Amino acid sequence: MLKQPYRKSSPSQGDVHVDAILTNISVAYATDQEQYIASKVFPVVPVDKQSDKYYIRTKNDWFRDEAEKRADNTESVGSGYTVSTDSYFADVWAFHQDLGSQLRANADAVLNLERNATRFVTQRLLIRQEVQWVTDFFATGVWGTDITPANLWSDYTLSDPVEDIETGKEAILSVTGYEPNTLVLGYQVGRKLRNHPDIRDRVKVQTGVHNVTNEALASIFGVERVLISKAIKATNKKGAAGTYGFIQGKHALLCYSAPSPGLEIPSAGYTFGWNGLSGGLGTSVAVDSFEIRKTKTLRVEGEMAWDNKVVAADLGYFFNGAVI
Repeated sequence: MLKQPYRKSSPSQGDVHVDAILTNISVAYATDQEQYIASKVFPVVPVDKQSDKYYIRTKNDWFRDEAEKRADNTESVGSGYTVSTDSYFADVWAFHQDLGSQLRANADAVLNLERNATRFVTQRLLIRQEVQWVTDFFATGVWGTDITPANLWSDYTLSDPVEDIETGKEAILSVTGYEPNTLVLGYQVGRKLRNHPDIRDRVKVQTGVHNVTNEALASIFGVERVLISKAIKATNKKGAAGTYGFIQGKHALLCYSAPSPGLEIPSAGYTFGWNGLSGGLGTSVAVDSFEIRKTKTLRVEGEMAWDNKVVAADLGYFFNGAVI
């Protein structure tokens, strides 16, 4: 019988390494909370009760010119102002993820199920808050003025966004005595403005560089701050092909936002956040975890409670569909 020739063999990759889960990375689309602006635009009013009332002093009473000359030994001319009330009601929003006992017992440590459930629940509630902010504040029919620029800001030849903003500032100042201090932009609007030749030229003149930051935009438009939302949401139903879009859309809001809430301080809007659920800051997410003994399930649950209120519509100027 002939001997088979000896063949030298090398081990394969599968012989020397068995694939395992890496412990130093994992992939999840948990976004930075800085992407969301719903709690940044208007002052948050922490409230101890889910509902209550607040006073409104009639604006016109504060602006009429009624003082008269006073003759000797006569009474001065007098008047007053009227007061009305409005109310808020902080709706409670909640979301949870359940983690079964068998799932937890069998899960690799790198998954850190409870921590990731907390992030998952928090992000879902922040998306809800952002979407609700758009419904309440970033839409037509809400503010004193709704306008679509005659030349959209994406038209780099004909548009003049600086003049459009100046027109809005004058419109607000002329009926309130307050100059707008805040400009809120959907991401696509901010992108077009950052690349607008007029804006870039102005920034270069002021700073010597072409880096158009939010601070540079604020300086160009003469406001204290520019906020650009980067938040997105999935628009498909669960199980369908994923589709996504920016939450804020292609709009802009110019407004006066009070630096902080207080008595006799006007502001285009307020957000009333109920402390009873959030533990001290009205718009924070309160996350709790507890065992459901019947099914041996750990539930990670988040809650928020707030009410967005337009309190002075004439302090807002909305640009609807500012870019293509």
